[in-house]
Amino acid sequence: MDRNTRPREGVESPDHRVDFRLSPGDIQAVRFGVSPGHEFAHAVRVLLRPAEHPLQWGWLKQVRDSVPREPFSLLAQVIGADGYMPDFLTTDARWDLTPADEVAALRVAPLPGILVDLGKMIQRSSGERQQALRRMRADPERARALIADAWEQVWDAALAPVWPQLERMLRADIAVRARTVTADGLAAMAGELHRSVRWSDGAVRVQLRRHSEDVDCRGSGLVLVPSVMSSWGCMVLTEPPAQPTLFYPARGVTAGWARDSADLAQSLGALVGPVRAGILLQAHVPRTTSQVAADAGIAVSTASHHLTVLRDAGLLTSSREGNRMLHLRTPLGEGLVGAGL
Repeated sequence: MDRNTRPREGVESPDHRVDFRLSPGDIQAVRFGVSPGHEFAHAVRVLLRPAEHPLQWGWLKQVRDSVPREPFSLLAQVIGADGYMPDFLTTDARWDLTPADEVAALRVAPLPGILVDLGKMIQRSSGERQQALRRMRADPERARALIADAWEQVWDAALAPVWPQLERMLRADIAVRARTVTADGLAAMAGELHRSVRWSDGAVRVQLRRHSEDVDCRGSGLVLVPSVMSSWGCMVLTEPPAQPTLFYPARGVTAGWARDSADLAQSLGALVGPVRAGILLQAHVPRTTSQVAADAGIAVSTASHHLTVLRDAGLLTSSREGNRMLHLRTPLGEGLVGAGL
């Protein structure tokens, strides 16, 4: 689209789009990550407008009565129900990013960036919320501490109980997408992320509601982040110092995604047997044969047999590190565990 004919910034239009420009065939410039902060911020929005998010109703029933009121009210003022979301609430997404990493980064988030984000939200708000944001901006160091404390309290009540299930879905999605890149190429993978995403002239193009931008990713790369909580569509992160990021809906999100891990173990157990199901569910981190045996409460020889069966089925991979053999889920194993949700 010609720059002079672009739709007006901040006004909804079907012609808004962000182009993440990459070198043709540059697979190494694209990586996947997990963002607990993004999931958390959208969980707050789901709690604010539950009627708009039917796929989260199963989760809502589990947690809504336990969410602490005052911390949630503070976060609702910061995050809002829609539109712009402050960048300082999330750190750069990584494969190994944990909720503890996320809140630790929030506690030391640079104050100049917080001031900028709060200023943007003040411009986009009115009334009581705007006044609350102005008070935060007047004392950003105190506001940062209060927001981080509220983050931890609401996380513990709302997302910590279901994080294992949610994280499995995210990692299963990444495994499937990575396999598509390897087998069919970057363009094929990008075209399957969401109906609003496609590969176009050396760029990952995302159709958005209110924003258009050209982002040169050839020096920084592009991070692709699946999301369960924002299953309605895509969002982008483009402003430095953050790495260019595209958040997209994870595969297979249904109203039952938050069901208890014991239910998942039972379902997988019916397919591969209870012991192998337990081994597979815990194989998201590398473990030695002895560790697998201890976790499952079985003999090392028995664990070795089960690991061989799972490896032969393509659900686990085993690699040697010094004198240890480490076992980890394969993309197929990730897909099976994710599908079980």
